Amino acid sequence: MNARQLEIFRAIMRDGSVTAAANSLGVSQPAASKVLHHLESQLGYKLFERIGGRLLPTMEAHLIYEDADRVFRELEVLKHLTRTISERKIGLLRIGASPPVIYSILPQALLDFRRDHPTVKVQLHALPKKEVAEQLTIGDIDLALTLSSILAPTVRSEILANVPLVAVMKGDDPLAQQPTVSPHDLVGRPLISYDSNASVAPLIEEAFAEHGVPRDLSIHLSSSVGAIPLVSGGLGIALVDGLVRWNDYPGIVARPFTPAVTMNLAVSVNSARPTSRFFKPFLTALRKVLTI
Repeated sequence: MNARQLEIFRAIMRDGSVTAAANSLGVSQPAASKVLHHLESQLGYKLFERIGGRLLPTMEAHLIYEDADRVFRELEVLKHLTRTISERKIGLLRIGASPPVIYSILPQALLDFRRDHPTVKVQLHALPKKEVAEQLTIGDIDLALTLSSILAPTVRSEILANVPLVAVMKGDDPLAQQPTVSPHDLVGRPLISYDSNASVAPLIEEAFAEHGVPRDLSIHLSSSVGAIPLVSGGLGIALVDGLVRWNDYPGIVARPFTPAVTMNLAVSVNSARPTSRFFKPFLTALRKVLTI
């Protein structure tokens, strides 16, 4: 029983005659009769008998009607879903993002995106850059947002913004009174910053070397957001990205680091896999937030 046969059988059961079913479906009576006869031939038994000028369902028809009706209704739901998807009213966008992105620009970007696409489901994977890159490569996410480009053969990255390094400290720290913080200012102070595996680490080392002072880390970070409880707890000054809105956290302030060291906010997709049709609308929302 195919979908067309199911539709005509269901209509005949519902409307009581081939003619009425044909009219409700917008087909000719001979065409509906032909489909019915072909269905009965395939099944090997009659579905309807004409008795006293009336078309009456057989016991076999009654036995299969309930399930046939359920299947047809499920097909209608599926048709509606496919139409909705084609109209871009529903869909899925899978995002992999480093924690600093999630703690800064991503909430507003998603808010703007979902305002125009309220039925699109979003899957957010908050992971370190290495794991985000792995998920992008194997196809578990549609796009990646990280603080440096993902370098892989099939990955295409675009720099969205330059993100300067800042010094994050408690609000009552003497350095909070200065407009900027330099490597000299951090000599003898417990320093919290990225470990040597971070892509920005060589640039920070170079900035300290230019000032003739060592970069002596007290606490190594893999993600800048880990600095929030550390700085609040008085464990040192953090040298981290300026993407996170540090000044929004009570008792914490951020000051520009000089000489300027920048990280790159990048969006990446896997060119070896189909690009989500919601990628461009989301990217538009993201760019809007970055211009504010």
